[in-house]
Amino acid sequence: MTQAAPKTTAPKAAAQKAAAPKTAPRTYGVYRPVLPVTSPRHPDRMVYTGDADGRCEIFTWDRATGAGRQVTARPHGTLLCALDEDEAVWWFDEDRGGRGCWRTQPFDGGPDHPALTGVPHGRPAGLALAAGGAVAVGIRTPDGLSVHVGRRGGAGTPVLRTPDSGTLCDLAPGGELLAVSGPAHSARAVTLLTPDGTTVAVLSGTEERTWALGFAPTPSPSPGPAPAPGRPLLLVLRERHGRYCLGTWSPGSGLELLPWCTFDTETTARWYPGPGSPRLLVRQDRHGRSRLFTADLERRELLPVPTPEGSILDALPAADGDVHVIWTDAVNVPRAMSLAGAELPGQSQWRLPRFGHRQELWTPGPDGPVHTLVTTPADRSAPYPLILLVHGGPADHDRDAYDPMVQTLVGSGYAVARVNYRGSTGYGPRWRSAYSEGVGHTQVADLVRARAELLERGIGRAGSVGLCGTSWGGYLTLLAMGTRPELWDVGVAVKPLADCVTAFHHSTPALQALDTALFGGTPEQVPDAYAHASPSSYAAAIRAPLLVVAARQDAKCPPEQIEAYLDVLRAGGVAHELMWLDSGHDGYDGAEHLAVMKRSLRFLGRGLPSAPVRAEPPPHQERR
Repeated sequence: MTQAAPKTTAPKAAAQKAAAPKTAPRTYGVYRPVLPVTSPRHPDRMVYTGDADGRCEIFTWDRATGAGRQVTARPHGTLLCALDEDEAVWWFDEDRGGRGCWRTQPFDGGPDHPALTGVPHGRPAGLALAAGGAVAVGIRTPDGLSVHVGRRGGAGTPVLRTPDSGTLCDLAPGGELLAVSGPAHSARAVTLLTPDGTTVAVLSGTEERTWALGFAPTPSPSPGPAPAPGRPLLLVLRERHGRYCLGTWSPGSGLELLPWCTFDTETTARWYPGPGSPRLLVRQDRHGRSRLFTADLERRELLPVPTPEGSILDALPAADGDVHVIWTDAVNVPRAMSLAGAELPGQSQWRLPRFGHRQELWTPGPDGPVHTLVTTPADRSAPYPLILLVHGGPADHDRDAYDPMVQTLVGSGYAVARVNYRGSTGYGPRWRSAYSEGVGHTQVADLVRARAELLERGIGRAGSVGLCGTSWGGYLTLLAMGTRPELWDVGVAVKPLADCVTAFHHSTPALQALDTALFGGTPEQVPDAYAHASPSSYAAAIRAPLLVVAARQDAKCPPEQIEAYLDVLRAGGVAHELMWLDSGHDGYDGAEHLAVMKRSLRFLGRGLPSAPVRAEPPPHQERR
């Protein structure tokens, strides 16, 4: 997720661009919570996504010299970047609809070139850079996934073309094997291929969901029977007996799980770079916060890595033995940190106002207690006008993490509740797969339970309760307002899923696969399931003021399904407001996000008039 937040500062050298017309000072900047990519040969040389005039753009930075520069300057921003062993900067050149191709440029500057020729334009689906210059690129087109291999500047040779959804996970260090990830629950959760397209092995996830996490940077022995020298070693995560278990796969030895390295909630891991004893950096999301561990595969030892309390949005072991993390908590903006104390680029220099008090609620429910993060204004007493800020996903969760929308709302006098409803990550496999009341309706039931407790405790007050959500959170906002219209007094749905059938027919193959798994079939196979879950089935029942924000280039929540939903609203005479954006689902321009926030805040203020209304967010804050 791209979020605009306090202005992040690029290296001084990068800021010394050609003179541009002076404009009013900006009170916002953009921040992408992704760590800088470090050169495999020189740990001081990095490439990262930073703020450039309110857009995400790509920058280089040399910690040893302090020199940096802006690599890209595109009207709607640039997000994805990488750095190969020759220190060529890779960046994905995409249009507003998210389609494009990889390009490269020398670290110290110069003309940019196509990274691989002969690769079709499409949506990015993985990039893997191996030792010796080999590269693999995954691209999604309307025909499905294609994977190409080659060398920078040369022709890309197709390895795989499939109509199925999937993502290129990694390329083995020697370039002799590729790992392609399919849906974790599918029969082809992980496919191992040679560069000529020969399938070496397939790991199924039909019985136990399975994820590929990447090849070891150098050939290493795995626990148990050791593979032959030089064979690649793939890190794998498998769901088993209600836990997440790490393991390895190698040719000849197959998949071997590590019973001493299992976790009760969602977990991911990365290899430590370099030779020596194979080690992993493990990151666990648990109950809205994060934990780090180091796993030594030879010693079979799992050790905690001390980190501040809060959330770690990403963690990466560096070539010099350091660990880089993106850390945040409810009152501190996400920032890149070195656990060894080294300087990292792109840090915010701004101080932010802190408006609220925090607390947590655990509300009893049929599948276990529902965890809600609550923030209340510090300068007035309860009860407050209440906003349920609904997270997207559904495979995601709200964290002990800075959210500019929370701070904006609390600073405007609202109490904000963020509910980790059933289906959220961070609470284990059983919670993530709990849909006992049907897709969407299960999550709405948890929002209703949380609302009731918040009113019972005197935090919120009846007659002054709103909903606000983006993407899947926008979907739940629409569904809740239609199925329980008497409970809500205002709603804002940003880039929502609004009509499930129309969305399926205009969506990407990857999202169609997700819907097929979620609903148990396609709209033609299980029409009642789609109708039951679709907000458009209940739109005519909405009573409260509703704002819908939609994007013309949105591939995840396409505009056609928004139009279908709006037709139902109009036919039912439901009062609503509409805001169209000329962008995709994940915009990289902070000005657009800020415009959505301002419009949402004004609308919520009119719907809950007992709250003091601000014409715009407090300074330095903004969110998508």
